[in-house]
Amino acid sequence: MAADSATVEVDGHRIALTHLRKVLYPASGTTKSEVIAYFAEVAHAMIPHLADRPVTRKRWPDGVTTAPFFHKDLPKGTPSWVPRRTIRHSDGPKDYPLVDSPATLAWLGQIAALELHVPQWTFGSAAASVAGGDGEITEAVFDAVHPNRLVFDLDPGPGVELVDCAHVARAVRERMGGAALVPVTSGSKGIHLYAWLDGSLTSDDASAYAREIAEAIEQDMPDLVVSRMAKSLRRGKVFIDWSQNNGSKTTIAPYSLRGREHPTVAAPRTWEELADPELRHLEYTEVLELLAAAPDPMQGLEDGDNDGAETRGGSRRRGRGPDTKLDTYRSMRSADKTPEPVPEPGLLPQGDDDTFVIQEHHARRLHYDFRLERDGVLVSWAVPKGVPESTGRNHLAVHTEDHPMDYADFAGEIPHGEYGGGTVSIWDRGTYATEKWREDEVIIVLHGGKARGRYALIRTGGKNWLMHRMKDQSPQPKQYDDHRPATPTAPVTARPAPARSTRPEPPKDLRPMLATAGSVEDVADERRWRFEGKWDGIRAIATVGPSGLTLRSRLGNDVTPTYPELAVLAELLDGHSAVLDGEIVALQDGRTSFHEMQKRMNVQRARDVARVMRDVPVQFWIFDVLNLDGISLLDKRYDDRRRILEALPLTGGVCLVPPQLAGPARDALRGSADRQWEGIVAKLGDSTYQPGRRSHSWLKIKNFLDLEVVVVGWSPGTGRREGTVGALLLAVPDGAGGLRYAGKVGTGFTDAILDQLMQALAPLRADRSAVADTIPRADAAGAIWVRPELVGEVKYGQWTPERRLRATSWRGLRPDKTVADLIAGSAPPPS
Repeated sequence: MAADSATVEVDGHRIALTHLRKVLYPASGTTKSEVIAYFAEVAHAMIPHLADRPVTRKRWPDGVTTAPFFHKDLPKGTPSWVPRRTIRHSDGPKDYPLVDSPATLAWLGQIAALELHVPQWTFGSAAASVAGGDGEITEAVFDAVHPNRLVFDLDPGPGVELVDCAHVARAVRERMGGAALVPVTSGSKGIHLYAWLDGSLTSDDASAYAREIAEAIEQDMPDLVVSRMAKSLRRGKVFIDWSQNNGSKTTIAPYSLRGREHPTVAAPRTWEELADPELRHLEYTEVLELLAAAPDPMQGLEDGDNDGAETRGGSRRRGRGPDTKLDTYRSMRSADKTPEPVPEPGLLPQGDDDTFVIQEHHARRLHYDFRLERDGVLVSWAVPKGVPESTGRNHLAVHTEDHPMDYADFAGEIPHGEYGGGTVSIWDRGTYATEKWREDEVIIVLHGGKARGRYALIRTGGKNWLMHRMKDQSPQPKQYDDHRPATPTAPVTARPAPARSTRPEPPKDLRPMLATAGSVEDVADERRWRFEGKWDGIRAIATVGPSGLTLRSRLGNDVTPTYPELAVLAELLDGHSAVLDGEIVALQDGRTSFHEMQKRMNVQRARDVARVMRDVPVQFWIFDVLNLDGISLLDKRYDDRRRILEALPLTGGVCLVPPQLAGPARDALRGSADRQWEGIVAKLGDSTYQPGRRSHSWLKIKNFLDLEVVVVGWSPGTGRREGTVGALLLAVPDGAGGLRYAGKVGTGFTDAILDQLMQALAPLRADRSAVADTIPRADAAGAIWVRPELVGEVKYGQWTPERRLRATSWRGLRPDKTVADLIAGSAPPPS
């Protein structure tokens, strides 16, 4: 039998481990020794998600069948080498541990701290944004700290399964547009969704943004989703808890154990795994198996370098040797399936950091792989359009996994079905000299057969970079980079630094001003208001300057590569620098379509963007200008900014300024309805632009239309509505003397209305649906059919491409109308 105690040395620290045979999870027999071993195995993946964050602990020293101890402050006897930071709470200062090493994790295992909870901010961001240094922070400023993560907690109510949470997770992903989201099955009940933040939002801002997303999804899915806190509303629904973005709140850390009956884990997952109809929570042994097979799906999230956790890599185990830079490369390839070099783990080769190669890669779409030797590997970018030949055009470069040095000579056929399947040939190769090498900028001089001269690679966000051919082609002396002195490959003559462009660089940190929900009744003095359309698209701030175009979503994420056709904006501005506010939209039958827009929002890889943009082109509809040629316009009146905007040469077919709508408000709203837009935005003519703030100077007023419908069935309610109607199934005239299915309505019911409906529906019960040939299987499941005799009225937002009503609300029965009247007197609704 293993010893019950031991003294181990971890990271140079001696740790006394005791009671190692104590069973902490009686149901599985998992011992304290196994918990400590798990922390040691998972440390490489877990620590990046804990680093520099205050860790709150829940301890079960006597096992999970007993009551836990909850700790914020460090207990007496904490080893002096455990790093700590202080937060001043209302009841006094508390020292929190920082988990920055396997040694600290081992100590936490020793004290049976099974659950580790952290906020979405780090001490570094808190100090920088609040105190301007690294001193103590106070809980009074939690709402002002700047988090680097956004989290949604999808909490299933009674009667809801984990697969239902996965369904809601996909809806959140769609609503988030270009943001890369990583799902984590919490190990307890639900799912957490994480997105990277660039630090421009405060915790208060992040909570408000997450709340808006949650409320929008509740409106889209009222039968399954609730965004309000009241527990009485949660039966049969998934609660989207947006409040964990509050600076004072914490969430279970990824890879933390849970104090449940079995040793489950808050496990990062891929979206592919989340689609499993038998999705379940994972125990720690299963998590270790996944990590042995492929990288952490959250890898890179902390610095915005995560691609959305689409799939895990291949089945090859991670290398444990010094060449961990090639872990990702190996995980995506198998040596017995591809002719590419797949070296075994070992020492990386030493070189002069002066080799480059450009490979022409005919995969699903032609692109070029640009690779630079650096510290024993080839640092790699995929450049869809190849190395830019002129200084006037920047090309997208997507940072990919490091490749082995042997890849510099590789040319051949990668089998179809394997990663990167297709033909690879060497387009050019040679040597290069480094002028600058930082995490966000690389400047090099290429000496190749085709590619020659000075180039800059500039990181714009996440894995997306721009490759730029520099105007001054004179080689500069090789400079010291960020981590070691450089050795020039040949003597060069020092020259003055190239002159900067006279075109000013506009600010890149402006966030969009937000509108408050309102109605036409809120527009009192209509002479003061101006009216614009509200469209079903994606809000974006466009920055155009010397470095080209950058598009940032409302969340602050760089979405430039997702919409390459909008690069024409820089050409239209004809030398101007500007910051513009607008909506990226996709059109269907001449109107904005969120359904079509979704086909573009989550596409990030260059080859996929090129494929989808042919079928779903987008436009940029611009409605405000925030900065022009280095001059801030934020304090200018809306009317003045609008005149400046309309004077700019934005008249292309892709980027344009839509005209305002004529007032008064009701006429403007009616005009937007005629165009089948989502509604209008009313803006005060003398209002200034308030970046990142929600203001009553802008009011968003949505269109809701009325429609008479036929009730053809109903779905039984759950939770508070158990025993009565959950949703009504609706039909409308099909234009040929019959009916077709039009969707469901599950909101707008009072208790009195529900009683009225039950009395009216009971005598109409039928064995089959009157529209069985047009109703989707998912909607038909569990439905109770009725004869199509009841006419009612609903309020709705719009029609979906599947000819279903969207954003419906029940208005009441229409006893004055018959189904025959409806069929005889109604044209079919829009399709």
